[in-house]
Order: sequence, then structure tokens, then C-alpha cells
Amino acid sequence: MNQIVVEDQVSVTIGDDQIPCATSGSNEIDSDGLEFVVKNGLAKIQESSLEDFIIRTSFFSGMGQNSGLAKKTKIVAIHKNLNSSWSGKARAQSFQVFSKAVADKCGGDANVKYAWYGAASDEISDIVMHGFSWCLKADGNRDCSRHSISLSPAKFSFDSVLSSEVDENGLGLLLLCRVILGKQEVVTADSNQFHPSSPEFDSSVDDLSAPRKYIVWSPYMNSHILPCYIISFEAPYLRGKKDFQAATDTKSERNSWKPVVSCCSQLVLKQVAFKVLVSNVQL
Repeated sequence: MNQIVVEDQVSVTIGDDQIPCATSGSNEIDSDGLEFVVKNGLAKIQESSLEDFIIRTSFFSGMGQNSGLAKKTKIVAIHKNLNSSWSGKARAQSFQVFSKAVADKCGGDANVKYAWYGAASDEISDIVMHGFSWCLKADGNRDCSRHSISLSPAKFSFDSVLSSEVDENGLGLLLLCRVILGKQEVVTADSNQFHPSSPEFDSSVDDLSAPRKYIVWSPYMNSHILPCYIISFEAPYLRGKKDFQAATDTKSERNSWKPVVSCCSQLVLKQVAFKVLVSNVQL
């Protein structure tokens, strides 16, 4: 049984044969104010559906000890990526081909997991339309390259919420993706690694026993990551995040793994800065 959302909680697991494939579906297309929804044929998930229940459960379970903030967070809509465009179909087919190839290499198990990816709305739109990009807009509108894509395991959605950017109304977007992890290796804090250390490995993590980051190297970002769902959410408490973001990390550091700084250290800094942001919010 492949678990759709929270891998370590049996109560919210579901087999892939029980949930529609992200490449098919007859859900009504509804923009919900997202300009790229209609352009890409995204389908709105009905709130009464099992898909909606499982994704919402995973999202709020992933808030961890931030239960007060969970109460101030609202999921506005969930859309399924049907991969209906020719490029979307190609990426979905590529994902299936690489899943089989990695499974064959790893003795039958490609180690496919669900993971969250948070970013600014325009980047989420670009990913859905064109796939992940080697270039990322850094502070000051400078283009910078990245060596990897960093995603949060299904049970750590709050990490990706912090990596997202909300608009003036507190509206932000997250992607829920399927990720081919294969055989993983740990990337240490002092490593300058930008690809697997050997053909034996397919991806990396910050910790093998309790990962908070799944790290997919850039050459594999559009073959090993398949965006399946777009979650639009309201989190008004994040509207002031830009005021302290520069003190914790830059846009490229949030979603691009940089081994020279420990992932755990980045997380601690981010959480400390976030406590400063919400210190005046009555939870």
C-alpha cells in the first residue's frame, strides 16, 4: 500500500488505487482567483471527497506543535494537476518511466513519497506551467542557479508553509508532489556536493532516520518530482514574514539545499524568527 499523505500515521493512509491519479479526473475546473488554474486545466477537489479529507488532514497534522497557528490557517481550495497540456503529459510520463527505472535499480522499490513544496505564488505557477527551473529570482531581482530542490516530508507541512510567500490578503500556495527518492544518502553541513556522490544514490536527506528535508538534485528535478496538487491557503500571520526573512535566509536558500549551512540550523533560526513575528498574535 502506497500512503497518500502521512506516511507514519495509518489512520490517514490510502492506497493509490483508491484515489484518482493526478493525470486523470473529471472534476469541474474552477479558478478560485488563481489565474493559472484555467490556463492549465487544474481541477478543483470537492470538499466532501476523500482526497480533500486526506490532504487537509495531512496539512494540519503537519503543523506539529503550532496548533494555535493551525487555527489561524484556512485552506481555501485544493486543485488537482491533471497534466492535460502536452508538456504536462510528457512530465507525467517521464515520472512513470523514471519510477520504473529507479525501482528496477533498487530491487523493486523506487521509494516514492509525497512531499510539500512552498514558494511564492508566481514560482508555483511557473512550476505547474513549465516545470522546475534551474534559475531562481534572488533578492534584488538577481537570477541565481540552484543545485537542488528541497521538499518537506508529508508530515512536516509547516516547514513548507514557512517557505511560501503570501500576498497582501494572506493567501499563499503549496504544492503536494510525488517524489522519487530511491536510495538516499545524507548530505553533511560542510559538503559542497551538487549531485549524487555515486550512481548508487538517487537523492539525499538531512537525516536518514528522521528526515526534515528531501533533496532532489537539479538534473532530476523534472523527472523525479511530479506536482500533483496545489493547495491555496490563508495565513494572515505570515504577511509580515518579509520583514525578518532576510535575517534567516534568502529566497534561494529556503528551497535550494545549501550544505554549507546545516538544515537543522536553518530550521532553528527560522523558527526563532517566526516566534518573533507571532509574539504579538494572541493564539
